Amino acid sequence: SQPCWREYLTTCIEQNTVLKCTCPISECCAQPTAAFIHSIISSEEVVAKYEKAVLRGYVECCSNLTWCTNPQGCDQILCKDGLGYGEACSKCSWISCFSCSFPEAHYPASCNHISHMTCAKCNHGFCWHCLKPWRPTHKDYYNCSAMVSKAARQEKRFQDYNERCTFHHQARELAISLKNRVSSISEMTAVRILTFVLNACKVLEQARKVLAYSCVYSYYSQDTERVDIMEEQIESLELHTNTL
Repeated sequence: SQPCWREYLTTCIEQNTVLKCTCPISECCAQPTAAFIHSIISSEEVVAKYEKAVLRGYVECCSNLTWCTNPQGCDQILCKDGLGYGEACSKCSWISCFSCSFPEAHYPASCNHISHMTCAKCNHGFCWHCLKPWRPTHKDYYNCSAMVSKAARQEKRFQDYNERCTFHHQARELAISLKNRVSSISEMTAVRILTFVLNACKVLEQARKVLAYSCVYSYYSQDTERVDIMEEQIESLELHTNTL
């Protein structure tokens, strides 16, 4: 009967199993169609949940589609084929990484660099994806030795890069805060110069982000020559960023 179907489908929608639900009769494996569900469900709220489930299922099935990973929340769908390092979500401007589950684009650090995380307090290495210890199940991207002196140098090197990375992330948060304050002021006034200041804040935020992930890249990279060249570029970028 229609009331039975309505209760059954509503329960499936609320439990987020509607995309896999079949006819309640055990011998029947037919799935209810979208038209049938819309004819049975009268609640606009339940219908909206169903449509969200359908959209979510569609995005998950398409390899070239993904959701914006902005941690503040964004329901924008992104096309992987048309989004690169220099492009952002058209709704919230957040830049996502399509190759790993890290919540934001991390250029110039690679996905392997980002996946291998290290606790700043106890130096425990773990994988960002599965949260398991980095060794022995993961490839080791940095040299490790039983020699105490080498281990001490490695720890000092990690601390130096970690402090630099943390500083730039904190400076980036200050840039975001400043951008938000300038934005709120510009909405209340007609001062045209604030547009320039707002753009400068956006550039400052992006520069701090690149500097932070450059520390990650330099720490894990084994190409000494490339790192030396990059460190020179980083030093120049850091100088201009601090001036800005």
